[in-house]
Amino acid sequence: MRKRYVSLIIAGRVQGVGFRYAARTAASQLGITGFAQNQFNGSVYIEACGKPEKLDEFVLWCRRGPAMARVTQVIINQLPPFEATQFSIR
Repeated sequence: MRKRYVSLIIAGRVQGVGFRYAARTAASQLGITGFAQNQFNGSVYIEACGKPEKLDEFVLWCRRGPAMARVTQVIINQLPPFEATQFSIR
């Protein structure tokens, strides 16, 4: 099975609005593994792995986020393969 691995830096009003928890739910529904963590600068950092089409759907979700979020920027970088069995919050 072919997988893609990316990191996302999501900026805007993304902390204190349930972004990581909603991302975990979205990732779980799409079969995406990895993690999300808040950064000191107010952004959310995500490493995600999944089938390319599902990962594309997840990235689209991250561009919107949950209802209270206001995403202003998403930076995407390709990553080397990593192991994760679920999507966690750090």
